[in-house]
Amino acid sequence: MLLPLPLLVPLALPPTAPQDASADAATPPPQAPAEATAPAADTASAVSEEAGGPAEISERRTAFNLDTLVITPTRTKQSILDVPYTVDYVPQERIDQVRNLPQALRDVPGVMVQETGPAQGSPYIRGFTGFRTLYLIDGVRLNNSVFREGPNQYSGTVDALSLQGIEVVKGPSSVLYGSDAIGGTVNVFTKNPRIWDRPIGGEVFARVASGANYVVSRAEAGGAIKGKTAWNVGGSYKSFGDIRAGSGDLPNTGYGEWAADAKVQHLINDQTTFTFLAQHLDQQDAPRTHRTVFSVPFQGTDPGNEFRRDLNQQRTLVYGKLDAVPSELGDWGYSSTLSYHRQQEERNRSRTNDRVDQQGFDVHSIGLQATGFRDTSVGRLTVGGEWYHDIVDSFLNKFGNQEPADDIQGPVADDSTYDLAGLFAQLAFDVHESTTLTAGARFNYAAANADSVRDPVTDERISIDEDFSALLGSLRFESRLYKTQETTVALFGGISQGFRAPNLSDLTRFDSARSNEFEIPSPGLDPEDFISYELGIKHVTPELSFQLAGFITDGDDIIQRFPTGNVNGDGDVEITKANVGESRIGGVEIGAAYRFLADWTAFGNFTWLDGQEDFIDGLGDPVRQVPPSRLMPITTLLGVRYEPVGSNYSVEARWAHAEDADRLSPRDEGDTTRIPPGGTPGYDVFDIIGTYRFRDSLRLFLSLENITDEDFRIHGSGNNRPGRNLLFGVRVLF
Repeated sequence: MLLPLPLLVPLALPPTAPQDASADAATPPPQAPAEATAPAADTASAVSEEAGGPAEISERRTAFNLDTLVITPTRTKQSILDVPYTVDYVPQERIDQVRNLPQALRDVPGVMVQETGPAQGSPYIRGFTGFRTLYLIDGVRLNNSVFREGPNQYSGTVDALSLQGIEVVKGPSSVLYGSDAIGGTVNVFTKNPRIWDRPIGGEVFARVASGANYVVSRAEAGGAIKGKTAWNVGGSYKSFGDIRAGSGDLPNTGYGEWAADAKVQHLINDQTTFTFLAQHLDQQDAPRTHRTVFSVPFQGTDPGNEFRRDLNQQRTLVYGKLDAVPSELGDWGYSSTLSYHRQQEERNRSRTNDRVDQQGFDVHSIGLQATGFRDTSVGRLTVGGEWYHDIVDSFLNKFGNQEPADDIQGPVADDSTYDLAGLFAQLAFDVHESTTLTAGARFNYAAANADSVRDPVTDERISIDEDFSALLGSLRFESRLYKTQETTVALFGGISQGFRAPNLSDLTRFDSARSNEFEIPSPGLDPEDFISYELGIKHVTPELSFQLAGFITDGDDIIQRFPTGNVNGDGDVEITKANVGESRIGGVEIGAAYRFLADWTAFGNFTWLDGQEDFIDGLGDPVRQVPPSRLMPITTLLGVRYEPVGSNYSVEARWAHAEDADRLSPRDEGDTTRIPPGGTPGYDVFDIIGTYRFRDSLRLFLSLENITDEDFRIHGSGNNRPGRNLLFGVRVLF
C-alpha cells in the first residue's frame, strides 16, 4: 500500500473479525478505548455501513492493512484493496502527532505540504493544490466559491484533534464529487460518539513541542441515552509560539486557536441512523510572515517589507445526516445531508508611510446531498445529486495615509452568490469472476451572480452573471490477478475526467497574489477540463504489502495568471487570468511495508513527478512550455518499526529525503520571498517516534524530530520547518 507503516497501523488496535458488506454496521468506532463497552446492534453507534462512517479495519491479519474500509472512492464502503483507485488512510494515532490537518498528510506519497505560514499549510496532491484539490468534512464540502488559486490556508481551519481518520483519493473524482476534485479528494471524518461502560466517559489529550514551540490540548466527554442515542462534546485549545528552526528563532510565526464541537447519533431503527454535528474553530492573528520585515531570509530569499500581515479565520459547520442500510438484498440504501457552513476571513495589514488596511469576506454555504445505492442483478448501482449555494459578502477598509476605500468590493465580489450542482450515477459490475468495471457519469452545473464587482478597466461598479455546465465520465477497473486466503495481487486503473468551474475568486478577485503581484477581476472565463490515466498494482501477504501507481493528468483550457503590463500605485505588478492552454503532470508513487521478523517491520515510499504547462509572459505574448508551479521534487521516506508482539510500546525510526526543487516556473522564479534563487535545496531529516501504553486509560507519545537540526523548508513555503524538535503527548481516559 502506498503508505508508511505509521499511517497504516492504529496503535493498540484490537483484532476484529472479518466483516461482510451487511454486517459491520454494529462495529464500534476504530478509536474506541479498551474499557469502552462495544455497542450492541441496537445502539446509536450503528452508523450506516454504506455512507455514514469513517474507515475501519476489517481484519488485522497483517501489520499493514489494505483491508482498511473506506467510503470516499466509491461512496460505498469497501476495502482499499478492492477499489480501483489509489487511496491512502491516515488514522487518528498519526493525526495526534502533527501540528494541524495539512501536516497530517505530509507522509502520504504524492503529497507535498507547502506552508506559506505555520497556520497556512496547503497540500499539493499530484501537483495540484488550492481550488484544484477538494476537501470534505464527513462528506460535506469545505471548498467554497472564494477558494483561491495556489496555496491557501483553509484546510488548516479544521481542528485535527477532532478527527478519527482521513481518507485521501488520488486523481480526479469529479464524477462523484464535482468541481475542484482534480489532484485529489481529502475526506476527513470527525470522531463518532463512544459507548462507555458508565453513564459518562471521556478523555483529555495534551501535546507539547520544543522546536515547533506549541502547546495543544483537547478534552472530550460523551455517553449514551437509553441505548438509542450517543453523544460527544469536545473542545481544543492551542497556543503556537515562534518556531525555532535549524538556523535559529523565526519571529512572528506564533498565533492562537480554539475549537469546539458536538456530535449526536440516534438510532431510529435497525437500519436507519440520524447524525447531528456542530463545530466551530477560531484562529487569531495567524501571520503571513514572509511578506513582513520579520521574515528570516533562507538561501538568498528576499525579506518582506510590510510591518504586519495577519489573518483571522472563523469557521462554523452544522449538519444533519440520515443514513440507512438496505434491510434486504436488493433494497435501496441511502444517505442524505443538509448542511450549513460559514467561513469568515479577515486580513489586517500594516505598511510603510502609515498605511493600514483591513479586508475580508463572509461566506454562508447551504448544502444538500442525497445518495442512493442498491445491489442489482447487474452490479452495485450508486446514484445521487448535490447542490451548494454560497452567499458572499466582502469588504475593504483603508486607514492612515491613503485614500479611503470605496464600497465596491473586498478581495472578491461583494453581494454575490454562487451555485454548484450535480447529478451522478455509477455502476460497478463484474465482467469476469476476477475483474470489476466501475463506470460513472455526472452532469455539473455552476452559476456565479456577483452584483458588486470592480471593473478591471474603468474601476467602476459592474455586475457579473455567468453559468457553466459539463458532462463527464469515468471508467475504472480492478482485476484480482491472484488471490488466495492470505495473498492477493490486484491490478487497477482507468480513465477519469475532471472538471473545475471558474469560481468567484477566478472571476472577481481584487487582491494581492504572490510576491509583488496584485490580481484584478477576470470575467468571461471558461471551465477547466482534465482527464487522467492511471495504472497500478496492489499486493498483500501476511509479511509484505505494497502499492504502486503511475499516472498522467492532462488539462485543457487551464486558467492561469499573467501580467497585464500595468503596475499599481503600490508598485505591484497587475495580473489577470485567462484560459491559456494545456498542462500535463505525470508521476509514479510506490510504497511498501515488509515485516521481516515478528517484531520488526521496514516501510517506505517514493514519489516522482514531472510535467509541463502552457504559459504566457504577458498580454499578446506567445505561449511557451514551462514546468508547473511548485513541482514536487523526488521524495523518499524510509523507516523501521519495532513493536514486540503483545507489548505495550513501539519505537520507530524514519528518514525523509527530498532532492533539490530546481525545476521552476517563471512565477516560481518571481516568488523571491519564498523560493531561493535556483530553487529550494533538498534535505535529509531523521526522526524517532515512541509510544507507550501504561494501561488502557493512559498512553504516552514521545518523539524526537529532525535529530540533526537540519535547516530546511518545503518547496514554496514562506518559512522553514522546525529544527530539532522534542514532542511529548499524553492521553488520559476517564
